[in-house]
Amino acid sequence: MESPFKGKTGLTRLWNALHYSIDGIADAYRLEDAFRQEVFLALVLIPVSVALRLWLHLSPTAHALMVASVLLVLIVELINSAIEATVDRVSLEHHKLSKRAKDIGSASVLIALINVLAVWACILIGEF
Repeated sequence: MESPFKGKTGLTRLWNALHYSIDGIADAYRLEDAFRQEVFLALVLIPVSVALRLWLHLSPTAHALMVASVLLVLIVELINSAIEATVDRVSLEHHKLSKRAKDIGSASVLIALINVLAVWACILIGEF
């Protein structure tokens, strides 16, 4: 069965999509501990990146890469949370495919976090 919301177009679709996105972020923040921790990390690292940009005279591109790497963690965590919710919706019983889906989602978050370390290290080490 097709979603009754698929027929919406134009500004109505954009308005609805905005509200769905806000609901998704709010749900993730309210229900997902890891997402809250990563939001806190972003709230620390993004201002630190601004201070480093001013102190070390980083290029706008370097600063953008630092911020983008942090935001990527939030994006990947949202996708991981969606995967986990979908798997749990299908079944709460232990199954190797459910475990695989959740483990792969978790691995993607780990890689995004390692990416933050790598990007920041490359930029900061390059400055000294």
